[in-house]
Amino acid sequence: MAETSYVFPNDANVTWSILIVLYPYVTGLVAGAFVVSSLYHVFRQEVLKPVAPLSLVTALCFCAFATLPLLLHLHHPERAFNVMFTPSPTSAMAGFGFIYSFYMLLLLIEVWLVFRPEIVARANSHRGKLGLLYRVLSLGVYEITDGARAIDNRLIRFLAILGIPAACVLHGYVGFLFGAVKANPWWSTALMPVIFLVSAIVSGIAILIVLYLVVSWWRGVPADGACVRALSLYLWGALVLAVSLEILELVHMGYESSEEWHVLRSLLTEHLRFSYGVVQLLIGSVVPFLLLLIATRPWMNQRLMMWLSGFSAALVLIQVFAMRWNVVVGGQIFSKSFRGFVDYPITIGGREGVIVAIVITTLPFVALWIAGKLLPIWQAKQA
Repeated sequence: MAETSYVFPNDANVTWSILIVLYPYVTGLVAGAFVVSSLYHVFRQEVLKPVAPLSLVTALCFCAFATLPLLLHLHHPERAFNVMFTPSPTSAMAGFGFIYSFYMLLLLIEVWLVFRPEIVARANSHRGKLGLLYRVLSLGVYEITDGARAIDNRLIRFLAILGIPAACVLHGYVGFLFGAVKANPWWSTALMPVIFLVSAIVSGIAILIVLYLVVSWWRGVPADGACVRALSLYLWGALVLAVSLEILELVHMGYESSEEWHVLRSLLTEHLRFSYGVVQLLIGSVVPFLLLLIATRPWMNQRLMMWLSGFSAALVLIQVFAMRWNVVVGGQIFSKSFRGFVDYPITIGGREGVIVAIVITTLPFVALWIAGKLLPIWQAKQA
């Protein structure tokens, strides 16, 4: 092999597959959806009330499957428990096990408190297996007094406040893992944890817009225009911040022009030209930036506003996935010698193929559908 295209033998294969791309993507949806819930419970954004229950349950459903891509990537997933049983105090991966467990418990308690009045009411009104389920969920309490309700509301707000830094740590940690890999110049930047965190907020807001609009249409219930407009404004602001940080990071690398810059420039302009330049920047950033700017104008027709917001949110979800792909896969396709590149063959089948990735992505939506059958997530259907 020529010197200009030399690749070390240990760099010939891409180790982290599409499942590792999916892992920070799903985790980001958890953190982003919880932020929307906190905007209502903590900052009293009443305009977000129609999606507040949905955002909280969405965060829980996606959090339940956030570690599944990692476990399937391992050849011995049962060894994941070693992180909890014999943790290393200097291991970021061990720290994630405790962060994830704490955040999952926090979500479970907050969801239970938010829906406790309805759970108790259904425990009293339902019979059979479903009634038994509600009675178990009610923990033997079949009446809620005004005093108990007031205590629940204070606890909900406390957990929502506590969950904000927990959500930031949960996803900021993912960027921290990549940023801590000193040997990889595409990953090892101080902005990497911040970029992952802001893009998580972007994806969480986007998935809520899409879910809210699609489910409202499916159930024949008109979506709340003020709520969608507010979500679109938050999405536009978060998108501007996320893209600005991504471009700032790239400009800083180019300005430094270190010895690694030539390989990073080739990576972006040649090997990631479509996924980065076309999908992430043009389709996923510029287009939704312009469409959201138009959709959120006060004079915009409400129906058209919802169409533009939903379409923009879908593009933003693609943008965030492309960003995860470009970081995870892109950081592995150039050699540590900085003189060669390798290809990542996308497989359809197999344990780490596209089909498995699609199934993993579908599971949180299945859980959300089941939760919608058991809990009053959606607004009441009009007569």
